[in-house]
Amino acid sequence: MSIAVLAGDGIGKEVVPAAIACVDAALARHGSRVDWVDYDWGSDLYLKTGRMMPVDGIETLARHEAIFLGAVGLPEIPDTETLWGLLIPIRREFRQYINLRPIRALDGVPSPVAGGDDIDVVLVRENNEGEYSEIGGRSYRGRPEEEAIQVNVFTRHGIERVARYAVGLAESRGGRLTSATKSNGIIHTMPFWDEVVAEAAAAAPGVALESILIDALAARLVLDPGRFDVIVASNLFGDILSDLAGAIAGSIGVAPSANLNPERQFPSLFEPVHGSAPDIAGRGVANPIGAIWTGALMLDHLGHTAAADDLTTAFRAVTKAGVRTADLGGTATTDQVSAAIVAELAR
Repeated sequence: MSIAVLAGDGIGKEVVPAAIACVDAALARHGSRVDWVDYDWGSDLYLKTGRMMPVDGIETLARHEAIFLGAVGLPEIPDTETLWGLLIPIRREFRQYINLRPIRALDGVPSPVAGGDDIDVVLVRENNEGEYSEIGGRSYRGRPEEEAIQVNVFTRHGIERVARYAVGLAESRGGRLTSATKSNGIIHTMPFWDEVVAEAAAAAPGVALESILIDALAARLVLDPGRFDVIVASNLFGDILSDLAGAIAGSIGVAPSANLNPERQFPSLFEPVHGSAPDIAGRGVANPIGAIWTGALMLDHLGHTAAADDLTTAFRAVTKAGVRTADLGGTATTDQVSAAIVAELAR
């Protein structure tokens, strides 16, 4: 089984090796292994060639069972170049229309909000359309009448497939599904979103659906995080809510994500949510838990469920024991956290 590794930029180059060591240790417990194939794509390549990945990058990645990404982005390169030159094309070419982001409080990691220690949410974000559309443009640049037009794209097909996935996930958990909307202010796309999500939920009698306006939902997530189970949201709303939920759990540094092609026609991509964090890059203090948890999601997707469970149990035991990086109130380095998890897996 072959995994393409794109460490990328910033702390990605630090947390990816740490995560790989932990994934390998979890697999070794079950007599399994994977082949890691490194590609030095990202901002460094862009500065040399003007491209984030080679022209045949998609074809190259298609030969692997999964893609493990660290982070993308440097301050000196516009995000429109780094994201649209690497991450977003991969998501779309491989039809990774589900962005799965579990957020769960970790033992020993205090939440900055009351009730945050009870958070256990899975956020299902639509990943291929919505607000992150390519349709639009700018005109009259540099003039007083300069304008920018961004067209949101919501299709029945796109909403149905993410809604059905979220409904199925809710059925397997507590039966509670929350849909993020803004149908009181966004007059066309959000009522359409509500209708299609409601239709999908109606086909599952065991799932209780609640649609909540995005501003109220953000407030409730802070004030009562324990009430939520599965949240389904559009591309933009899901992006924002998952970062907020990660902070509620203690740090965005622990937040994992999976960009899934559920039909498995194409490789799925796995990445921590935290980004490249250039302000702490190169100091050895980045939190590897987000990348390690992402590795567990990848193992589960690839059928190594027992190894994934072992890895999750191990990093939770390590945070409970107090081995934590500075963002979680500890003093451990990236490598020390990784080493502690590997040692836990060896027991």
